[in-house]
Parts: sequence; C-alpha cells; structure tokens
Amino acid sequence: MVQGVGFRFFAQRVAERFGVAGYVKNLRDGRVEVYAIGTAEQLRCLRAELERGPRAADVSTVTEEEAAVALRYANGFGIEHDW
Repeated sequence: MVQGVGFRFFAQRVAERFGVAGYVKNLRDGRVEVYAIGTAEQLRCLRAELERGPRAADVSTVTEEEAAVALRYANGFGIEHDW
C-alpha cells in the first residue's frame, strides 16, 4: 500500500540512475507495479533500492516475476497513469 510517500517518483529516479527502462504505476488496490527492462545487474540494483524505498516509505514486500519484453517501454522509464 502506497500513500503519499513519492514512491513512483523515487522508482523513476532510481531506474533512470541505473539505466533501466520500463514504467511504474499505482494499482487500484494500493500496490505499485514496476515493469523493468535491463541487465540482471541493473535489475538487481533496482530491486535493492525498491526494497529500501524512499525515506517516508515502509516497504514490506517486493515480489518479482518474469515478463516478456514490451518494446514500447524499452526507450526510457516513465510513470504510467492507469486510472
């Protein structure tokens, strides 16, 4: 559950710092989805930072699953607005 801690902006800054492409978005149930494209090392670094989160956050769980590469997200990292 993410409320008012700037997690999407944090995720975007971190992803850009590591050269990861993809997106971050809030889900209707309060969770955050991060779709990330990068090398194994880039993704490992991103995950470590997401587990830490921004200062105001208390991250309890980060789950990870394989996904196909969607080329439309391969050229940068952005914040998606799904609703």
